[in-house]
Amino acid sequence: MAMKITEECTACGLCLPECPQSAISEGDIYVIDPDKCTECEGIEGGSKCVAVCPVECIEKAT
Repeated sequence: MAMKITEECTACGLCLPECPQSAISEGDIYVIDPDKCTECEGIEGGSKCVAVCPVECIEKAT
């Protein structure tokens, strides 16, 4: 499974440097590449992008 960024994204950029897999890229809103995203499995604290998102627009993809 991977994370996804919803349309509520304000493109603040805080998540970009937090991703250890470099799965996040810029666009009109930020986008997570599901082929690269591991949900920070095995990393203490879980998904790093979720932890820094000020508008809580990052969720598990379904």
